Amino acid sequence: MAPEVALRAADIRAWLREHLTGEFAPLVGAGGPGREHEHLELRARWERVLGAAGWIGIGWPAPYGRGATIAEQVVFFEEYARAGGPGRLSHIGEYLLAPTLIAHGTDAQRDRFLPPIARAEELWCQGYSEPGAGSDLAGVRTRAALDEDGAWRVTGQKVWTSLAHVADWCFVLARTDPAATRKDGLSYLLVPMRQPGVEVRPIKQLTGTSEFNEVFFDGARADADLVVGAPGDGWRVATSTLSYERGVATLGQQLGFARELAAVVATARANGTFDDPVTADRIADAWAGLQGLRHHALRALSATAPDPAGASVAKLLWARWHQRLGELAMDVGGAAATIAEAAPYELTDAQRLFLFTRADTIYGGSDEIQRNIVADHVLGRTPRGTR
Repeated sequence: MAPEVALRAADIRAWLREHLTGEFAPLVGAGGPGREHEHLELRARWERVLGAAGWIGIGWPAPYGRGATIAEQVVFFEEYARAGGPGRLSHIGEYLLAPTLIAHGTDAQRDRFLPPIARAEELWCQGYSEPGAGSDLAGVRTRAALDEDGAWRVTGQKVWTSLAHVADWCFVLARTDPAATRKDGLSYLLVPMRQPGVEVRPIKQLTGTSEFNEVFFDGARADADLVVGAPGDGWRVATSTLSYERGVATLGQQLGFARELAAVVATARANGTFDDPVTADRIADAWAGLQGLRHHALRALSATAPDPAGASVAKLLWARWHQRLGELAMDVGGAAATIAEAAPYELTDAQRLFLFTRADTIYGGSDEIQRNIVADHVLGRTPRGTR
């Protein structure tokens, strides 16, 4: 590791050690997939502390952010994960919308939205999936039209919208040309959430929590200039956003996976199942798979050009690996792992891991769609339904 990266790691580690104490001590290890319900108000304050210290947008290029190198960003995410930093409430704005605005937005849009994202003053959600158009993004039916005042009026339904219940804004893929079909005639709109015409309904999950939501737009308003890219160019902009979804933050995600694996190993040692050769072999296989995930991610991040197929391969690899880890956690725990001891029937970490990972191969692009993308880019064919 280069000396400047090592110094940066020490600085990050010291800052996190100093700040994840006192009122923020309960946040260590909190939040994240399956646990987004935890300490929402305290995590929102934590985000603002991160923003004030300049830790939000470190990878954005100057003048919008620090312009940190890939290596420096990796160090930040890994140190954050090692410290047990809580699940991020601002990640959709920071890692999905902000890079999209930097690449495709106007100067006015960047000036308006990037600073409050960097200060964690405005939180975002993503309005892509719909009933009947989940992984089939080109099939969205939400519509938007300009009214007599020149503003966009958005009508339709989105579903599986993470953190919509706390978001201030939503970037919405909507059909603005009713005569067009599939990926043509779509636009990428920035829609305020806190207005008449927007209703958020939580979706209760297997874990008993509700971090996903349905969002209903009934004539919700977006100013005319809040379209990213040209009207009708939403498909290109939206797919660009998806390419940012699996960036440097995946290294931090994998350290979270490592903690989950360590907990499984600790349980196996404590109850003696580690001595079973089959269980020991499954644990060894999980460890080896995790190393493979890390090396694939590092190779993808070091590529000189974007590799959509590589991002899809990464999703295929970690989603199934994580599901198998959930299954291993339950098997190691034995019959007792299936029981919730008493009201209010709070899940154990192993139970939550198992239940939430059932969705890993669906959300963020289903396995079937990821395989289509790989086929498109590696075999040179066009997947059905995207023409």
